[in-house]
Amino acid sequence: MSRKEDLLKLEAKYCSWGDTVHYTSQLDIFNRAEGIYLYDIRGVEYLDLQMWYSAANFGYKNPRLNEALKRQIDRLPQLASKYLHEEKILLAAKLAQRVEKTFGVKGRVHFSVGGASAIEDSLKIVRNHTKKNLAFAFMGGYHGRTLGASAITSSYRYRERFGHFSDRALFIPYPYAFRHSRHKKLEAYGRECVSDFKRLFDTEYHGVANPKTGNCEFGAFYIEPVQGTGGYIVPPRNYFSGLKKVLDRYNVLMVDDEIQMGFYRTGKFLAIEHFNVVPDIIAFGKSLTNGLNPLSGIWAKEGLISPKVFPPGSTHSTFSSNPLGTAAALETMRLIEDDEEYFKREVPKKGAYFVSRLKKLQKKYPVMGDVDGLGLAIRVEMCRKDGFTPNRELTDAMTNIGLSGNLKTGGKRRGLILDVGGYYKNVFTLAPSLYIQEKEIDLAIDLFEEVLQKGIAKTSHGKAASFSSVSMSA
Repeated sequence: MSRKEDLLKLEAKYCSWGDTVHYTSQLDIFNRAEGIYLYDIRGVEYLDLQMWYSAANFGYKNPRLNEALKRQIDRLPQLASKYLHEEKILLAAKLAQRVEKTFGVKGRVHFSVGGASAIEDSLKIVRNHTKKNLAFAFMGGYHGRTLGASAITSSYRYRERFGHFSDRALFIPYPYAFRHSRHKKLEAYGRECVSDFKRLFDTEYHGVANPKTGNCEFGAFYIEPVQGTGGYIVPPRNYFSGLKKVLDRYNVLMVDDEIQMGFYRTGKFLAIEHFNVVPDIIAFGKSLTNGLNPLSGIWAKEGLISPKVFPPGSTHSTFSSNPLGTAAALETMRLIEDDEEYFKREVPKKGAYFVSRLKKLQKKYPVMGDVDGLGLAIRVEMCRKDGFTPNRELTDAMTNIGLSGNLKTGGKRRGLILDVGGYYKNVFTLAPSLYIQEKEIDLAIDLFEEVLQKGIAKTSHGKAASFSSVSMSA
């Protein structure tokens, strides 16, 4: 029995399956990472097109960020979060000053550990300010799997086994042009979506507001500027500015979840910058430390988070603002500042090149129903031959083929790491390193085509698990 087989046998017996490891049937064990590549215990190289769900935007084993972490390990590796250290203060200042420079609004930063815990902290700020438990959120939205975050995450399966969620969000359709408005101009579609939401406030019988008093039962609207787990859906550029006008009229806060799309994933520091709107609260995490140590946080407007309204002890976590996380994050912010012109120029440029290569591939393979992206957040929606009906069967087959590590492109044994999202689990959500080069994009396209060809062959002969597709009209 090989080392891999030994380890997988132990995993099957002793590891909980409650995480996401067993979403795929093809399991591998990795023991090295560098740049845009992962390496398994056999030494097989995998080109990674998801970079830890966009937690490692700046590449695996980034030498500058790794060295910052090593220095901190040797100087101040541990410190209770009730005590101050330099990196926390400087990091909070950089983030708050950056938001103020971008949006012209003063605010403060509160740190936490993971994305879901940052969302939990934001819920406290919302409830403290509005005295309301209910929130709007989007169909297809994902904000985490803690109890509070699950209440504003649209997938019922995350709540199904855990009792009644009396404060679950009211889920609003996200602007999803490919599925709902392929034959309309995006700007007109954006206005239409805002109008649909605005109509909820027309009468008390729609259940959200009292037109006589102007009071709304909901305290906040949780948004993702580009929907993440929902399938990297890019809304019309005029949508969020129109939505914010409605929210402001009824004193509903806009909470911007940047956990997956922040830190130049879309070609801007924050994805919301593309949409001409100023949020009231911003949640961030993932690539703030390039995945080196858990650290997340929220920024909120001064009136929501000042010591007068959000006093000491309002929220706390043992590992929040941990010194390893703040040191890695502070160096990430310095890296961004030093390389800012590169990110501003190259992320949109490389994203456009990647999408153009995928669209050329799309002409050969109509099962690639939709290809779109913003910066280096790119979506490929896999469909049946009609180019529209979701094809999860093919998506699953391609994912497992990539994970097998048996691809032959370029005359070398390789693998391909793909992440899957979307309402029907039929969308490849591509989030490569922000430092990916054109030659690496070309290799990614060649590997993707090999996986696609093998996936089509496998599913055409009925060798993959069947999937009952959902029939929808355009």
